[in-house]
Amino acid sequence: MEAPPDNDVLWARSLHFTHRDGSPGLAGISLGVRQGEILAVNGPRGSGKTTLLRCLSGLLPVRSGEVWFNSSPLHTLGPAARERLCRERFGWIDPEPVLVPELSVWENAALPMMLRGAGRRRAKVSALEWLKRLDVGDRARCRPRALRHAERQRVAIARALAPGPEVLFADEPTAPLHHADRTQVLRTLATAARSHGITVVLATHDPDTAALADRTVALLDGRRVHTVHLPDVPDAEGRAACSLSV
Repeated sequence: MEAPPDNDVLWARSLHFTHRDGSPGLAGISLGVRQGEILAVNGPRGSGKTTLLRCLSGLLPVRSGEVWFNSSPLHTLGPAARERLCRERFGWIDPEPVLVPELSVWENAALPMMLRGAGRRRAKVSALEWLKRLDVGDRARCRPRALRHAERQRVAIARALAPGPEVLFADEPTAPLHHADRTQVLRTLATAARSHGITVVLATHDPDTAALADRTVALLDGRRVHTVHLPDVPDAEGRAACSLSV
């Protein structure tokens, strides 16, 4: 069994995944993610972005292939060990914010830290800091139902960042936000990752979001692809052929 490079915090080889309905999810993907890197996984809807993130994070068990985290094989772990790893070392942002309705905004943001064993005071301080950075600090004592949809997503992002995860998986994190809000939130996310040494794996179909990453991996139908730019040579009918994805 080949071990991953020392500077890769995440490393995957020949990942295959088939959904329960028989449809292909991943078809032989291999990649490495360096420590502190922001990697964008780019592609259209249905290309396998979410499936890849869920396999890399241990949320989905790998059925064929390997996933390594900090040179340890994640693909050999049982369900309980994967769940513990996700809780203690990883953060996750979904496209839609899922908050606990009975808790206040700051309690929602502090919840992962408290589940890890942090004291209430320490967790609250960290949660309030991130809520303020994401411009929802003034909503800290509200319940989620009092917030606009975009505000709830900011709370969900603060919740993922507050514990200081080693790797943050962000699946279309700005999908619910208006275009005017996306730039500020993405810059906060990128700045936080770089200043705190957090590795980010970001799934997006938005080119502007992908542009904030250090590197981009493109997917199509569960496979890694790249775009070959061809010269603008008119075809027989006078149309120019510009690019080909392979």
